[in-house]
Amino acid sequence: MARDKSTLLYAETHEWADVVDDGDSKIATVGISAFAIQQLNDLVYMDLPDVGKKVTAGEEFGEVESVKAVSPLYSPVTGEVIEVHSDLPDQLEQLNADPYDFGWIVKIRIEDEASLGALMDHAAYEKQCAEAG
Repeated sequence: MARDKSTLLYAETHEWADVVDDGDSKIATVGISAFAIQQLNDLVYMDLPDVGKKVTAGEEFGEVESVKAVSPLYSPVTGEVIEVHSDLPDQLEQLNADPYDFGWIVKIRIEDEASLGALMDHAAYEKQCAEAG
């Protein structure tokens, strides 16, 4: 089933988070938005964290490189990386076609739900992108 981008949460730095309940905790599947991919253009490399890495909302957890620039990837939530999309760095060309399903980067078990409060809903994120041009 395709992920509905209108239900995702977004960081100002263009990462999205799909948050689901997993019994006692919440899991965030994280990727970068179609807007960010379009701005970066021609991705050539992606550095992903290791499973088990502790991440903090707003802090760098990896990087993506395009022919234009190297951009850090920021975690939208605080928690522990429990899964990494290890096939993604070898198939970066598919990010343009499918940033919200194939393009997930990591899954993070959220350890501080307060970090969700800083994220935007889809309407607020669309407004940010429109203002950025």
